[in-house]
Amino acid sequence: MLLVEKVLIVEDSQIVVKILKHIARQELVFDVLLATTFAEARQYCEQHQGNIFAAVIDLNLPDAPDGEVVDYTLEQKIPTIVLTGSFDEKRRESLLSKGIVDYVTKEGRYSYQYAIRSINRLYTNQNIKVLVVEDSTTMRKYIVNLLSRHKFQILQAVDGVDAIKVFLENPDIKLLITDYNMPNMDGFELVKNLRCKYEKFDLVIIGLSAEGESNLSAKLIKTGANDFLTKPFNHEEFYCRINHNVESLHLIDQIRDAANRDYLTNIYSRCYFFAASEQPYETAKQQQSPLALAQISLDNFSNINDSYGQAFGDKVLADFSKDLEKLMDKFLVARAVGKEFYVLMPGLSNDKAFAFLDQVKTVLSGNTYGDQKNTISLTFSAGVSNLLGEHINDQINAAKDNLHRAKEAGKNIVLGDDVESDY
Repeated sequence: MLLVEKVLIVEDSQIVVKILKHIARQELVFDVLLATTFAEARQYCEQHQGNIFAAVIDLNLPDAPDGEVVDYTLEQKIPTIVLTGSFDEKRRESLLSKGIVDYVTKEGRYSYQYAIRSINRLYTNQNIKVLVVEDSTTMRKYIVNLLSRHKFQILQAVDGVDAIKVFLENPDIKLLITDYNMPNMDGFELVKNLRCKYEKFDLVIIGLSAEGESNLSAKLIKTGANDFLTKPFNHEEFYCRINHNVESLHLIDQIRDAANRDYLTNIYSRCYFFAASEQPYETAKQQQSPLALAQISLDNFSNINDSYGQAFGDKVLADFSKDLEKLMDKFLVARAVGKEFYVLMPGLSNDKAFAFLDQVKTVLSGNTYGDQKNTISLTFSAGVSNLLGEHINDQINAAKDNLHRAKEAGKNIVLGDDVESDY
């Protein structure tokens, strides 16, 4: 059975608990465990051992007045965010040195939102590759340790030349933290080289240098760095710069993704399908590997609009699209036009694509769609082809021909190529 990861919130104030619970319900993708004492927190940790993603901990509890619960969650290797009623510089430094994720003072709703949203950042950080380029072993280990607390995927390099090699093996790196003074290739040359390939919103670059090199910040930023830090830096300054730039990257990705989505169904658009299919199409032709393309059409959909109205039809179409995309999440699914969809399936022969689509059709035909007043069932017909031509349009036309044959044969049918392609 799949276990859903939990977030542990430990707070003895009922007012604060209500606020945190409300924010967590709005913001988090996790189940929340609420404890008001150290004893309850320990019980939850034992009950859900290995399944607690992170914890938000009040520093002063009735049965743990000196932050004992924080030591406990850190011992359990649970990323921990500390909440406290007052700022104490000495205690803050002590907790940060122990390895907490962050130290948040209770100063209003924003503070609680910040703490809860930090958990979501930890979750998304797991998919972000960061390359640390630093010739000093001590400084490199220090930076890696800070990034590890925030769950980034971390790669390391000792100079610019080494960094280029890492990029060749990991072109999906999203964040680069690089020192300026390094042998073989310094940070300035590294940034110049990378900006020939990566735009600022594809790769965030944060430069580092020692104190006394005040002119370097402007030089690196003019060369293409997004931001700059002077060594030595403290935990908060480092995390604030990292989080600010990563959030900007995330917002740009969201905007780009929204631009590629169909306005009604929120699955990918026809334009995006053609752009995204170019690479797998060329790869299939060059490597003579199987590539299936399906065109799907809902049966008798015009009757739904006529019987129930356009708004009802739009809702049904959007809900069906969501189910279709979920069932075929390994492949590229897009809305072609109106009630029709494209699916690109690299690696599937015509027979396998046919069988897979037939299973999808069976599952979706058992679903119902609609609103509180009316519900309906849907069927679809589909044509799938593996016949590669000069362009993706040739394969779409072949799939469309198979779709027409399916419609003429009585609908609610999937048809493939009569003769399977050599590919």
